[in-house]
Parts: sequence; structure tokens; C-alpha cells
Amino acid sequence: MTPRETLLAEAAKRILITDGAFGTEIQKRGLTEADYAAGLSLGRDQKGNNDILALTNRDVIADITRAYFKAGSDIVSTNTFSANRISQADYGAEDLVREINVAAASVAREAADEFQRQDGRPRFVAGAIGPTNKTLSLSPDVNDPGYREIDFDYLKQVYREQIDALVEGGVDFILIETVFDTLNAKAGIMAAIEAGEALGRDLPIMLSMTLTDLSGRNLSGHTVEAFWYAVRHARPVTIGLNCSFGAEQLRPHVAELSKIADTLIMVYPNAGLPNELGQYDELPDQTAALVREWADAGQVNILGGCCGSTPEHIAAIARTVQGLPPRAMPVPEVRTRLAGLEPMTMAA
Repeated sequence: MTPRETLLAEAAKRILITDGAFGTEIQKRGLTEADYAAGLSLGRDQKGNNDILALTNRDVIADITRAYFKAGSDIVSTNTFSANRISQADYGAEDLVREINVAAASVAREAADEFQRQDGRPRFVAGAIGPTNKTLSLSPDVNDPGYREIDFDYLKQVYREQIDALVEGGVDFILIETVFDTLNAKAGIMAAIEAGEALGRDLPIMLSMTLTDLSGRNLSGHTVEAFWYAVRHARPVTIGLNCSFGAEQLRPHVAELSKIADTLIMVYPNAGLPNELGQYDELPDQTAALVREWADAGQVNILGGCCGSTPEHIAAIARTVQGLPPRAMPVPEVRTRLAGLEPMTMAA
């Protein structure tokens, strides 16, 4: 079976678990500039460039990935949120984009295969793609509303470079996450579709929106409903929400998306809201109790955590929803359509 078919089959049996934050776990290790740079001599400090650790401190990323699998994750994402040419330019590492993504994907793939061999349960790798620090929908200059730092074709090219490398490294899905600008996401979607066409096979897409205010809109002004209808054509294998707020604040928006989306719902909230020091205080059992409400209401298929979450949060979520039935998609016949073998084309 293809990764899409296998994921759908597993998600029909139970609520699946994805991973938690990488940044939180990396910060715990107190890494130094030397740990990040490891003699790369890129001319700029690398401390804080978490993505480059796949090249310079591979064991750190491998240990975190395995910790999430041990906690119960069925899906792990690659540590590549900022591993694109735009974001890596801040560190002078834009020419290492391919190497970073291939390495990060291979770390996750090796761990996934290791755990699957142990018990036979399918494990999946999602190639994580962040929004970059640019926006296609809004001007960064308040005095020039029509100005854009980049255009659609350039961002699509940036994403395509990253996607090709993630696929080379062995990912199952392309996860376009923390979507604050729907047009940015569309550039990523088009890049993923074109990458799948070049491969001659289905390259499943996961999409995850982030909200910028409690009214339930992202930075480009889309509600969760508007976002879904703007991206539905790409037939994502999952749609959902991440980051933004804690589970408490996301409740009404998860409920709304669950009603309308004819695909799997994946939600991974922050561990509550940050305190005045920017730290997350929500304990694992608190997060687990909050997301269980979505499971009890039949609103989710995949659960995990974002900022501030740890392997302990993921383990608590896995325990709490174990045995609960997964959300049923609202249109029964769509399950067959989503599992189709024909790759998405630009004309579809």
C-alpha cells in the first residue's frame, strides 16, 4: 500500500498520535555555538539554527525523534521547519538547504523504520515545511501596501527545493504547517504537486493552519472554513491546526473544521499559552485532558503537540485517547477517493 492508503487504514482503526516540539527539546540540551556550527565556517553564528543540527549534531535530532516514538507517536515530523533558502539565508546557510533536508529526513526515516521493525506497527515521516519569514499576501511596508519582498513563483521554487530534498531523504508526506498566509501555503501546495508529478506518483500533502487571533483567522484573514475551501483541491490527506494557542482556545475552531473537512483532522496545539518569560507551563496531563474533549466529541483523527510540548505530553495524550474511536469523515464515499492511486495534476 502507498503511505496515503496505509495512513487512512490505520486512522480508521484508532486515533493516531503525531509528535511534539523539537525546539523545546533542543533548548533543554544547552547546546553551544560550537555544537551548532561544528566547524562549518559559514561566517555567521549558527546558535539557534535548529535545522542545521541534522548535519552538525545528528545524534541530538535522532535522540529527540526516538523519544517521540517511544512516547507513542505514529508520525514524526522532520526537524526542517526553517530548512528553506529564505530562512537559512539569515544564517548564511542557504547553500546547505538540500543537505540539511536530506539529512533530517534520513534521521526520521531510520528511526521510523527501527520502531516499525520492533512491533510491526506502521510509523510515518512527515517532511515539515514552515511558512518562512515572508508573506505573499501582505506588504512588510505600511507605506507601500502593494510591495512584496518575494513573489509566488520564487516561493514555489524555494519550497520545491526543500520538498525534493525531503523526498530524497525518505519522507512519506509533505507537511505544510503553521500556515499564517494562505497564499504561501498555495505556493507550497503547487510545489508539492509538481514534485509528485516529476516522481510519477502520489506525494501526499498534510496542511496545518495557525490562527493569529481568537476570532479564528490567520494573518491573511482566512477563517478555518475559508482556508479549507481554498486548499481542498489539493486533496490533503490531513487538514488541521497547530501552534497559535493552547487546546482550550482552539476548541471552537477544531469543532468547525471537523464538520466540513472530508479528510483526516490533525491538531497539535501549544502546551497552553506562554507565561511572561515565554515559557509553557501546561503540564502533560492538562494538555491530554483538553485534547481528549475533542476525541470524546468525535472531532479528531490525529493528535500531537506544538510549542512547549515534550515527549511526556505526547505520552500523556497517547494514554488518554487510547481506545477512543477516531472521527468519522462526514462524506463516506470520500475515503475511496482519498485513497486513489492517481497522482494529483495541475489541471485537477
